[in-house]
Amino acid sequence: MTYIAKLKTLLSQTIKQQASDLHLSVGHPPIIRITGRLVPLSRKGNLSSSDIEGLAYSLMSDSQRQKFLAQKEIDFSYAFDGKARFRINIFFQRGNISCALRLLPGKIPTIEELNLPNVLHQFTAPSQGFVLVTGPSGQGKSTTLASLIDEINHNRAEHIITIEDPIEYVFEDDLSIIDQREVHQDTLSFGRALRSTFRQDPNVIMVGEMRDLETMGTALTAAETGHLVFTTLHTNSASQTIHRVVDVFPSEQQGQIRAQLSGSLLGVIAQRLIPRIKGGLIPACEIMFATPAIANLIRENKIHEVPLVIETSADLGMITMNKSLANLIRAREISMETAMNYSLDPAELKSLIRK
Repeated sequence: MTYIAKLKTLLSQTIKQQASDLHLSVGHPPIIRITGRLVPLSRKGNLSSSDIEGLAYSLMSDSQRQKFLAQKEIDFSYAFDGKARFRINIFFQRGNISCALRLLPGKIPTIEELNLPNVLHQFTAPSQGFVLVTGPSGQGKSTTLASLIDEINHNRAEHIITIEDPIEYVFEDDLSIIDQREVHQDTLSFGRALRSTFRQDPNVIMVGEMRDLETMGTALTAAETGHLVFTTLHTNSASQTIHRVVDVFPSEQQGQIRAQLSGSLLGVIAQRLIPRIKGGLIPACEIMFATPAIANLIRENKIHEVPLVIETSADLGMITMNKSLANLIRAREISMETAMNYSLDPAELKSLIRK
């Protein structure tokens, strides 16, 4: 069997078993991740160095191979026979090649299909502002972003520009025009592409990830100057997210950044995907809307008080991560033990459950 045929078999099996990821590593059989658990495909046998090299090179174009060999790692997306798309990272470890392939659903799910709170629809209504979707890697941030963008696409006539590395979900224009730009293929960097958007007449901008000071600063300016900006950060809570944005900048600029953020921030969605009792994953979310009270705390650098405002603003649709976890426990969706593993304050979660 050729490497291309082997690759097609592995990708087909990943799709058939509804796995989220496929891992190829020397000395191990192919391994898929199903609802958070790693499952070896033992019948396939252990992969040799030449096996993985053949499979990896089958995924890459000539230019991608050259880039991979020069930089020792590469990110790109891969369309598989019209059946599905994969986000792929190929890298070296101990001199051998390894591959991590993330299966991307073909259809962009709605907020309801993702089991996310209905209150998230509110983030798609404004014409300008700054929305951050946060959480560790692999917690569904990109899917939530895609769902929010697609909702705008189906409800309003806007010009939407996305900047991604790599492009994950492919949008189909409905009422809106959507231009998707992939870093390294369509632009040299997030920062460069984001600066260019000011000359491209967008209404809505989606930045796949804010990786540096330049990107953060330009995204804030875009939100201030009449654009609706969506982006992600690897932070665990709303208050941590605000700290991260401010702390990236030099101390002499932080007062100005707090003022910009207090005026342009619409809210933060911090999410985690939690293993369900009956199998599969369900999101737990901390949701913060930038009310005048929150904006005032950001301006006055009293970010440590943000969690209390979230806790006492349930009537506005806000919720803390612990409250979200407690609700899932009461609904018998997740176990107490699992919730404790994902909580940033297990002692507080215990007291919430006792109430």
